[in-house]
Amino acid sequence: MLTLGVNIDHIATIRQARRTIEPDPVAAAFLAELGGADGITVHLREDRRHIQDRDVEILRQTVRTHLNLEMAPTEEMIEIALRIKPDYVTLVPEKREEVTTEGGLDLLSNLDYFAQVVDRLQSSGIPVSWFIDAQEDQIKAAAQTNALFIELHTGKYAEAHDEKSRQQELSFLNQGTQQAKQLGLRVNAGHGLTYWNVYPIACIAGIEELNIGHTIISRAVLVGMERAVREMKLAMQKPQNQENSRK
Repeated sequence: MLTLGVNIDHIATIRQARRTIEPDPVAAAFLAELGGADGITVHLREDRRHIQDRDVEILRQTVRTHLNLEMAPTEEMIEIALRIKPDYVTLVPEKREEVTTEGGLDLLSNLDYFAQVVDRLQSSGIPVSWFIDAQEDQIKAAAQTNALFIELHTGKYAEAHDEKSRQQELSFLNQGTQQAKQLGLRVNAGHGLTYWNVYPIACIAGIEELNIGHTIISRAVLVGMERAVREMKLAMQKPQNQENSRK
C-alpha cells in the first residue's frame, strides 16, 4: 500500500525566518503522525537554512513511524547519519544558492565514491536511497551502488505546463519505476507534488512512498497539520479538481 512521508522542512523555514524557537518541527512531526503520516522526512542542509542538528537529534528520539534523513553525500553528513542512525537516508544533490533541490543527483559523475558512501551507511544498518531523475543510466548506476532504494524526482512532472508534457513525464516516471523494480531497487518518489497533481503519481505501480512537504505545510498554516496530512492521504486515493489548482 502506498505510504506518505511528510517533509517538515518548511516548519523550520518559518522558525528560522525570525531565529526563534517556534514553530517547532518536532511538534509538527508529532501532529503529522497523528494525522496519518507514515513517515517523517527532513533535509539537513550544509548551510542549516532550516532544519538544525538539534531537530534531527530530537526527531530520532520521538518519531514513531520512520525518520528519513535527506542529506548531501558529504563527509560531514555521513558522520552525522552514522551517529543519529535514521531509519534511512536519502542522498540528494545540494547547491547553496538553490531555493529547493533542482533535480536528481548525477550518480555517473562519481560512481565509485557514491558506492563507497552506500557501503559505509548500509554496513552500519542505515538503508540508502538515491534521489535521481527517471533516466535509464541513472537508475542502472543506482543499482550498481547496491543501494536499497531510489527516490524518483517528480519535479518535471509537477512543473509541466500542458497535458502532453505532463503525460510524457508521467510515462518517464512509470518506465523508470518498472526498470528500477526489475533491477531489485525499491522505489519512492517526490518533489513538487500537490493535492491536485499527486493522484496520477500515486497510481504508478511499484512506488512505495511519496515524500511531500511544501504543499502540506502551506495548507497546514490555514487548516492545521493533522487535517492537511489527512487531506493529502485522501488526494493520493482519488483525483482532485484540476480547476481548483489554478485558482
